[in-house]
Amino acid sequence: MKTTIKGKVIHGAKLGRQLGFPTANIDASRLTSIEDGVYAARLKVKGNIYNAMANIGTRPSVDGNTRLVEVHLFGFRGNLYGRYVKINLLRKIRNEQRFASIDDLKAQLLKDATDCKGQ
Repeated sequence: MKTTIKGKVIHGAKLGRQLGFPTANIDASRLTSIEDGVYAARLKVKGNIYNAMANIGTRPSVDGNTRLVEVHLFGFRGNLYGRYVKINLLRKIRNEQRFASIDDLKAQLLKDATDCKGQ
């Protein structure tokens, strides 16, 4: 599987950074051909490529309404707001799901990050 998403990074709720997984967010309302879920990914920005973890969906544990692409870049520090980025989805890790608590979500994100780093 190799699917490419291009888009402009927009502001989100900033919950990812509170959980230790800051994300670059892209509007996903037009990405109807891509299945919701968590993906191992790579993101290209400013000529650099970063391994990443991406979630596509409505984030049912925290929002449930707005469909976004949220991408956490491993080893990246900086501000991407307003930049255009290119995301390559490499493989699906799991389906999007609702968690009973934010702590449960964070525990799953830690597992997902390990899976994604294995690319």
